[in-house]
Amino acid sequence: MNSAEQLPFEFDHRPSLSGDDFLVAPCNREAVAWLDKWPDWPSPFVVIYGPPGCGKSHLSHVFMAKSGALAVTSAGIDDAGLPSILSSSKNLVADDGDTGFDEEALFHIFNDLASREGHMLITAERPPMDWPVKLADLASRLKASPAVEIGLPEDDLIKAVMVKLFSDRQIRVETGVIDYVAKRMERSLDAARRFVEAADKTALAENKGITLPIARRVLEDLTAAD
Repeated sequence: MNSAEQLPFEFDHRPSLSGDDFLVAPCNREAVAWLDKWPDWPSPFVVIYGPPGCGKSHLSHVFMAKSGALAVTSAGIDDAGLPSILSSSKNLVADDGDTGFDEEALFHIFNDLASREGHMLITAERPPMDWPVKLADLASRLKASPAVEIGLPEDDLIKAVMVKLFSDRQIRVETGVIDYVAKRMERSLDAARRFVEAADKTALAENKGITLPIARRVLEDLTAAD
């Protein structure tokens, strides 16, 4: 019996731009609900924020698949890039919104999207009220925009992600291995992906299945590398 059969997790799925499934869980359900509300957003901007590895970038890809949004970078949001951005799409996505951007250009994007009923999903680690925005008009619009937090993933979500990733690779892993790893790994979906990739490589190199000793060794190696 494989791990997917032994762990009957019940999660809703949202397809991303890459075709991968995003698993909906309590920690991200409110953020996903905002994507489901699109295009009926009350503001041109919606901000999703949370710690690294919580799934923000994956949700960006879900929104891109749903809306056809153009991905832009904070560095690309400037006066020089505005004509290209605004002529390409009325829906946009920008990751790492709290790392700095051209405030005048972002303010112009807000007004342009408002006039065209367009939208921009911005991800960040911190809520807009904590961003060091100096332009008062932009700060007021950001603070008035919906901002939704994603928390760290629960144990069941981490286990379900590992089950799915192993299943995608057509690998059978016992429930005890999944449980052992989930209790000891970093609390992030990125860590789950790194573990699955490393465990697969190790098992292939040694021509073995992914046993508890291999899982323990891979975890130790990943911890040492961090």
